Amino acid sequence: MPPSSSQSTTSVSAGAQSTGTLATLSPPDSFGIVERGVYRSNLPHPLSFPFLKQLNLKTVLLLSQESPTRVVTQFFEDNHVELLHLGMRIFKPSEASWKPCPEELVKEALEIVLYRPAHPLLICGASGVHAVGVVVGCLRKLLGWSLSSIVNEYRSYAGAKMRYVDEQFIELFDTDLVHVSADPDKVWLPSWYQVYDQYAEEDRQLFSSAKARGDISRDGILTKATLGYWKYYFAVAAAPLCTCEQVVERRNES
Repeated sequence: MPPSSSQSTTSVSAGAQSTGTLATLSPPDSFGIVERGVYRSNLPHPLSFPFLKQLNLKTVLLLSQESPTRVVTQFFEDNHVELLHLGMRIFKPSEASWKPCPEELVKEALEIVLYRPAHPLLICGASGVHAVGVVVGCLRKLLGWSLSSIVNEYRSYAGAKMRYVDEQFIELFDTDLVHVSADPDKVWLPSWYQVYDQYAEEDRQLFSSAKARGDISRDGILTKATLGYWKYYFAVAAAPLCTCEQVVERRNES
């Protein structure tokens, strides 16, 4: 039996309302998923509030010195999101340096990113490219990505705004500065970090075994006979723009 006119009107109205609601979900500029529970973007604006609300954020890391508008801070307060304005607290106006941002800023931001109870978490800045790109790049370095893969991801977001000084900072950043929880149960670490850490340990064991067999010279240079073997096992985790889930999937396939 065909629907009555009133039923059709109700159905169309509901569909229009649903479509209208979906149409308002506009992510902030430079938005992206870093890892599960970790996102990146520029400083949010009111048009992106409905979208951000769907993420159920617990923490927002603001890396730039600029203060957010009252509308933005009120949105975070209303949704019980903790705003950590690291840029205002750590940046020093009188400090002259070639570095795009202080190492202390990157160190503290990464330690918060690696604190699972703070997730879901958004890393944001005035442009969403420079300070955010540096922090994400240093996170990738901490996870064992190759420099070429890190730069590839950085430039995919920066586009024409890319700066070589950002890439140089990432290359020279000392990941040993970042304190990673020594908890044996790793209850505070994100699951994706534990996966990367597990694979790093497997890689170290494979390297030691290959060296013991003589497949690797004393100075760490691969022989031609094992070059393909090394690429097969070691290039997977360093694949460009490869997320934790993709690493797991490709490892399982192998």
